Amino acid sequence: MKEINIAKVLVSKRKEKGITQDELANYIGVSKASVSKWETGQSYPDVTFLPMLASYFNISIDDLIDYKPQMTKEDIHKLYRKLSSDFTTQPFDSVLEDCRKEIKKYYSCFPLLVQMGLLMINHLELIKDPQMVSSVIGEAKALFVRVKEESDDMALIKKALFMEAYSGLVAGDPNSTLELLEGAVEDALPPETLLASAYQMTGRIKDAKAILQVGIYQNIVVLFNFFPAYLMACSDDAPKFEEVLRRATDIAEAFDMKHLHPGVLVGLFITAAQGYMMQNNQEKALDMLGQYTDIVTSNIYPLNLHGDAFFDLLEPWLDKLDLGNDLPRDEKTIKKSMADVIIQNPIFSVLSEEKGFQSITKKLQKNI
Repeated sequence: MKEINIAKVLVSKRKEKGITQDELANYIGVSKASVSKWETGQSYPDVTFLPMLASYFNISIDDLIDYKPQMTKEDIHKLYRKLSSDFTTQPFDSVLEDCRKEIKKYYSCFPLLVQMGLLMINHLELIKDPQMVSSVIGEAKALFVRVKEESDDMALIKKALFMEAYSGLVAGDPNSTLELLEGAVEDALPPETLLASAYQMTGRIKDAKAILQVGIYQNIVVLFNFFPAYLMACSDDAPKFEEVLRRATDIAEAFDMKHLHPGVLVGLFITAAQGYMMQNNQEKALDMLGQYTDIVTSNIYPLNLHGDAFFDLLEPWLDKLDLGNDLPRDEKTIKKSMADVIIQNPIFSVLSEEKGFQSITKKLQKNI
């Protein structure tokens, strides 16, 4: 993806004008070979020739060089997927340098900067050196801050602010997260219900159903982001802990989350297992780990966002997401992470002699 596209502009404009490379070369005062190199991208015209070329073709210099400091949504998506895959097959330092090159090239493309920051955060677990982890978090955070301060896209600013706050937590600096978000919780004013009413009033019934499905789907996913955090917060109150888990699993069953969005459900089970370990209830912890393992080793790959028989109008909305329906990490990385969260987790080390736990770890290792 070249951000300066003068070669194709010169070819196009010269042919529009009906002149040869020789004629253009004579007008500018260079050789035909120079014009040929410009048009094939082997070299660029000297900067002093740009005003003359632009004037000759009656276009601006910006139009002449066709400078594109922005990437399309599709190009960002492709680049993210490529780099995410590279992180699992190539040295981390090498891929990180590739990320930096793209960032430098498109430093004013704020949607790209957010995705590059997310890419770094989502692959921190591949870094072995704690100092490097801290450094990469700092790089990602700097990108989020730039977007927050320089962009005029409110949705993008909100996302960048959230990720800046998240970076603080990942870096072990909760105070920075509090400074950014404490007191920032606002009333939920979902636009979906208003849009649905407007669609219905104008006879667009299918659009009304689709936007309401999007609202329901998004809020269910958000709900399952809250449940693990609240479950852990209630780990010191066994009755409350059980009630939170019961309600969460009831909702998961009602919406068939095991098939609709297994990624959010596994977070519930692993948190429940950790909570039971904190309550010294190893039997229930093993049960949760077993349910977790059954899901992550089942036929859920490749993991992607999708609808089902109930959510049958989601696809157009999913296609418009920043990364489409793909998840932010490569499948190999996801599987390894899902195994490591149990195998490498010190809270479960006391279970290492249990046959049930040994069976779980073997199953997870085989799944990688």
